[in-house]
Amino acid sequence: MKNKEQILVLDFGGRQSQLIARRIRENRVYSCVLPYNTDLKKIKALAPKGIVFSGGPESVFAEDAPGIDPDIFDLGIPVLTIGYGMQLMAKMLPGGKLEKQQDREYGKSELDVIDRDGIFAGVEDSQVWMDHGDRVVKIPEGFIMSARTALTPVAAMSNHDKKMYGVQFDPEHVFTAQGTNILKNFLFEVCGVKTNWNLDDFIDEQINSIKEKVGSARVISALSGGVDSAVASALVHRAIGDQLTCIFVNHGLLRKGEAEEVKETFAGEFNIPLVYVDARKRFLEKLKGVSEPEMKRKIIGEEFIRVFEEEAGKLGEASFLVQGTLYSDVIESGSDTTATIKSHHNVGGLPEDMDLDLIEPLRELFKDEVRKIGEALGLPEEMVWRQPFPGPGLAIRIIGEVTEEKLSILREADAIIREEIKEAGLSKEIWQFFAVLPDIKSVGVMGNERTYGYPVVFRAVTSNDAMTAEWARLPYELLERISSRIVNEVDSVNRVVYDITSKPPATIEWE
Repeated sequence: MKNKEQILVLDFGGRQSQLIARRIRENRVYSCVLPYNTDLKKIKALAPKGIVFSGGPESVFAEDAPGIDPDIFDLGIPVLTIGYGMQLMAKMLPGGKLEKQQDREYGKSELDVIDRDGIFAGVEDSQVWMDHGDRVVKIPEGFIMSARTALTPVAAMSNHDKKMYGVQFDPEHVFTAQGTNILKNFLFEVCGVKTNWNLDDFIDEQINSIKEKVGSARVISALSGGVDSAVASALVHRAIGDQLTCIFVNHGLLRKGEAEEVKETFAGEFNIPLVYVDARKRFLEKLKGVSEPEMKRKIIGEEFIRVFEEEAGKLGEASFLVQGTLYSDVIESGSDTTATIKSHHNVGGLPEDMDLDLIEPLRELFKDEVRKIGEALGLPEEMVWRQPFPGPGLAIRIIGEVTEEKLSILREADAIIREEIKEAGLSKEIWQFFAVLPDIKSVGVMGNERTYGYPVVFRAVTSNDAMTAEWARLPYELLERISSRIVNEVDSVNRVVYDITSKPPATIEWE
């Protein structure tokens, strides 16, 4: 971000790079993530107040292990290295030595803090999260050993004079009890950065930027019903008003009430020009007889493109397309977004040959920040806190062929789950919760008669980033109420089962 102090996170392939950046932003400090091999000239130009090396899956002993320009340690910029990053720093600096551990240390460990200075100021002995197979056995010259665990003699090391620190554990992980304090010490005590990341300022900056970029041109937006495209469209409309037209394609695979909510919010409450396309029959016809999940995805994505093209063509000349691209999408792409249409992460891909420039007002934000922007813009809570929802919608939560009957069953069951979770006050605590309809039937007894109906699978998980997830430990009374309501209120269902598998080994979605 221009003219703002920032912390740079160098990504060495660790799953937690995004989480590190998010944790920093939670302290109202701007952070950005760049690949580990970013040119040193670019790093100097960014003039970060601090640099964080993320963890990574590689071993420093591997032949093609990620490396870094050693001159980065001579920039005079404070450095915090995590996991693989710490090992790499120890390997590169004079005097450091590493070895492969005989026993991999994974999971919760007790940290014994030796040096309570620098990033460990005020940090007590506590639980940390470990995940490593290599370890530092000799610290580089000028460093001291700051902390240890039972299996790792050097769990942290510090060079206070040069403001360089290394931790073998994950301070960003929820299971590292003092992780937040360690990161705060690095930000405010070591780097001396000031709080500068304010989402209200971000909204104003984006509005001015969009106005300048668009001028008097026409803009279109593909609404998927998800929070990302909704917030992006609302923000652009705040900037340019009726120059924006939203196209909402109802493919018939949405959850109960979602199509109505989108129409009411955008066309009604916000008075945003909206083209509503009822393409339910069209999509169902294309999906007839198809049961393979990847084929379903391709059919839905292709058909969405065709419908969108048809409707966009009716609107006349447009110069820009709004996309709800998030910072996580930018990071995962590994490169800057091009000026023409890219594969849309919500709707399965828009045409590459559409000659439209992109407007991506959310590309610097993470999901939790997008929700806050949505609240600030006045979007309904139900829309802002909508559950993550796949682009192909309910089609991939129906195992087997998609039919109108199955869609009706799944919508009603899913609506009951969402209603009960909200009533229990757990909507914001659970990462994702939904119903799945398998392609089987089972025997039941209702009203003294045998039935042969569908089972409904109830899935609910807790997570920080969706890369790993635990099944949600819901109260038995809530599970019983959900089961009872679904069986009694939804036709053709006589059984409810609760999925208690974590990710890994399972995924969050079933298909």
